[in-house]
Amino acid sequence: MNEASLPQVNSAMVRDKIPGITDPGRQEEMVRQYAPLIRYIASRLALRLPSHISQEDLFSAGIIGLMDAIKKFDPDKNIHFKTYAEFRIKGAMMDELRSMDWVPRSVRKKTHMLERAYAEIQRRLERPAESEEVAQVLGMELEEFYQLLDETKMVSLVGLERPRKAVCSGSEVGEQDLLEILQAEEARDSFFSVHFAELQGILMQGIEALPDKEKLLISLYYYEELTMKEIGQIMGYTESRISQLHSQAMCRLRHKLRDYFHTLDD
Repeated sequence: MNEASLPQVNSAMVRDKIPGITDPGRQEEMVRQYAPLIRYIASRLALRLPSHISQEDLFSAGIIGLMDAIKKFDPDKNIHFKTYAEFRIKGAMMDELRSMDWVPRSVRKKTHMLERAYAEIQRRLERPAESEEVAQVLGMELEEFYQLLDETKMVSLVGLERPRKAVCSGSEVGEQDLLEILQAEEARDSFFSVHFAELQGILMQGIEALPDKEKLLISLYYYEELTMKEIGQIMGYTESRISQLHSQAMCRLRHKLRDYFHTLDD
């Protein structure tokens, strides 16, 4: 789906979704101003989703996220509105994806199997596991292992719960959750601020411990906001291989956070 075919913003959408609005004209103006940002985020996210997931649904969810940002933005927190809006837009899109529950249970099981294999090797060798080593532990040929990474990459995109709930329950954490933990500004003044600070520290330690290729990938994808294709051109790999490296990095980071949650339960 191209941008031209996405739904257009109109006054009714703004009024219907933001109850108690005090300045409809200003609200609508801001929604129109930031609509291109929603389209950009939706199109970037859609690149890593199955074809049956509608980009139009993501765009509509992003509109709701933007309007939520407009309602709740507090300039006294010294955060740029665009940064806060991106956080809310992405969060609303991920909520929409979570509500679909489109990741098969069998794929989730395979993802957990991968995480355990990476963790087992790292504990035994005291260094990040190589692809060949994980494939051997799983009793797979290397090509079969790479196919497994491709099959499970969708789980790295969407976790079952938001990080705020994960702080309390240790539930599954996905790619967007990891990004929120790194970037979340609103948690600074919340009940969960201490845990978020700890999570951010744990996650940064996990990123520092990644193999150099995966660390560079994380930097280019999350901080420079390059696409997988662009990263592949920089690193000299195919887009498919970059996607596999990303899945490996997510496995390592999710296990790092899972260990942290287990210490909270002890």
